[in-house]
Amino acid sequence: MLSNFKIKNHFFNAFRELFVHHHGSLEFRAKILALIISANEEIKPDNYTIVKNIGMSIYKDDEDRANLLMLLTKELVSRVKEHNSLDIDTIVVNIQKELKLTPRYAKKIDTASLEPLLNISHNSDTLAYQKNMIEFLESIKEETLHDKKSQIAKDEESLESKY
Repeated sequence: MLSNFKIKNHFFNAFRELFVHHHGSLEFRAKILALIISANEEIKPDNYTIVKNIGMSIYKDDEDRANLLMLLTKELVSRVKEHNSLDIDTIVVNIQKELKLTPRYAKKIDTASLEPLLNISHNSDTLAYQKNMIEFLESIKEETLHDKKSQIAKDEESLESKY
C-alpha cells in the first residue's frame, strides 16, 4: 500500500502542472509554508500535521488536495535543508516574483494560519526569525493588495468567466 502511495506521489510531482487544478496557487501556498518551516532547525512531523490541517481548511476538506499541499511543502523544505538548489532567500525571491506576475495570490497569504507553526519553535532566535518572516509576508500582502487592486479585480473577473 505504501509503495502505491509513493508511486502516485512521484507521478503527481512529475506531472503536477497537467493533473493538478490550479497548481500555481498550490505551489505558492507551499512556498509560504516552507518558508516558515525551513526557518526552524528542528523540523518535526507536527509541522506537516499543521500543514495538512491548513490544507483541509483551505480546500474545504478535500483530503487529496490537502495531501498535495503537505507533500509539496515537505519537498520544498527538504530541498532547503539539503541545500538542493533552494534556500530561504530563494523562496522569498520566488514569492515576490510570483506576486508581481499574479497579484491575486496576495489573497492567499493567511498569516494567521501560520501561527500554529510558531508554537513548535522553542528557540527564541528561531521564533523571532519566523515572526519576522510572517511580518514580511503580511507587509508584502498588504502592499500588493493596495498597489494592484485594479489588476487583481480584472484577473478575478477573468477567472470567473472561465468557470
